[in-house]
Amino acid sequence: MKHVEVAVGVIQRGKQIFISKRSDDLHQGGLWEFPGGKKEPNESIESALRRELDEELGIEVLSQNPLMVIEHDYGDKLVRLDIRIVTDFSGEPHGKEGQLTQWIDIQDLHTLSFPEANKAIIAKLQLEQ
Repeated sequence: MKHVEVAVGVIQRGKQIFISKRSDDLHQGGLWEFPGGKKEPNESIESALRRELDEELGIEVLSQNPLMVIEHDYGDKLVRLDIRIVTDFSGEPHGKEGQLTQWIDIQDLHTLSFPEANKAIIAKLQLEQ
């Protein structure tokens, strides 16, 4: 089975989180997600997250803190999500790759459709606010 390591950024400003929508042609397409991407060989999670958020959203991550790690079996692949909170960044996040994006209140996250693996992140964020 394919194993995928993913750096995930929960970009937070006050009580709001920045999310983006997966392209319909991708795995789990059409669902909302916390931005990030696959870690390259010999790349740290911190470096992967900085690179991915610059490529996808045009922001520079100034600091990041571990939130949680989730391993999820989608049947066709096993993903390991290393989720980090990002509250310190420069630039205004936007969909550099044409993806839909939005700021959303933490308490409203559960009203949108996310991949199954993201549901534990939402539960933790809502519990901690």
